[in-house]
Amino acid sequence: MARKAIKVEFKKGEKEELTRIVNSSKSEQRMATRAKIILLASEGKKLDEIEKIVGLSHQNAQKWRQRFIKHGLDGLNDAKGRGRKPQIAPATQSKVVFLACSKPDNGKVRRSQREIASEIGLSQSSVNHILARADLKPHKTEYWCGNSPDPEFETKQAQVIGLYLNSPENALVISVDEKTQIQTLGREQEVLPMIKGHPRKLTATYKRNLTACLLAALHVHAGHIDGKCVERNNHESFLEFLKELYQKYKNKNNTLYIIADNLSVNKHGEIKDWLKKHKKVKMFFTPTYSSWLNQIEIWFNIFSRDVLKDGVWNSKEELIECIINYIKHYNKTKAKPFNWTYTGKASTK
Repeated sequence: MARKAIKVEFKKGEKEELTRIVNSSKSEQRMATRAKIILLASEGKKLDEIEKIVGLSHQNAQKWRQRFIKHGLDGLNDAKGRGRKPQIAPATQSKVVFLACSKPDNGKVRRSQREIASEIGLSQSSVNHILARADLKPHKTEYWCGNSPDPEFETKQAQVIGLYLNSPENALVISVDEKTQIQTLGREQEVLPMIKGHPRKLTATYKRNLTACLLAALHVHAGHIDGKCVERNNHESFLEFLKELYQKYKNKNNTLYIIADNLSVNKHGEIKDWLKKHKKVKMFFTPTYSSWLNQIEIWFNIFSRDVLKDGVWNSKEELIECIINYIKHYNKTKAKPFNWTYTGKASTK
């Protein structure tokens, strides 16, 4: 007489977790197989049916079914103490970590895994395994923004964010900055266009055709850009740009609120004198080392990606024409306010 199939029953959430393990492409194959055994058993299938479906022996299928019945989801994990014992001494592993985290004295910034392996006498795969277990990635570097030393950081930050999120009535908020040293890079030979199976190609050799400087203004609550290329950014060119913005947008109702970086050029005496005579223009400065608060920086990233990356120009005039045309096209097709979410409060995540 054939044995009756043992039907597995689940506690709350167990079936959903087993289904997730089976369907996830990131699950280990052995865990997915074990989870599938339990799901098949829950459907009332016998062991001989299960072993044919999952490809395990009768004994193994029975083993994982019994372990799940006894221990639940935890029963599907390998028992502690099983598997290959570590062969690398703890002291050697510590040395690997030390070398990965310390700067070598040969002028290099960091040691490669191959160099660490050679110095200690391990295989590169062993070094890789040790660093992975320690969650160390010596090949990667991330940049971070340190705390601003500005004693008025909180006040300046609150003013800028207030203009973004809750500006005064009849305020025209304009974020202004400059992008200097834009390289006019030409190529020694013509650009080869992208074709099927091959990307766009540029020669590795190039020639410099002077540099350009872009002054740009983002209208925060409209999203469009005003831009002007100048020979160099100094207080004269910056003041001239402010005057042009004032002439273009002045009326008896609007007050221009200009947000700019905390640079000496932007605080020159001539600019201060001009502001005193024009009460409808007010300047606000981002805190020291906090240009990221200036929304125009977001647009500069878009501009760099769309225009400057891999751009080729044979003259400075050609570059300037390209920049101005891009701004015109951007205002017609892409301009919209950025969704500013930073409030000045620390993240709770």
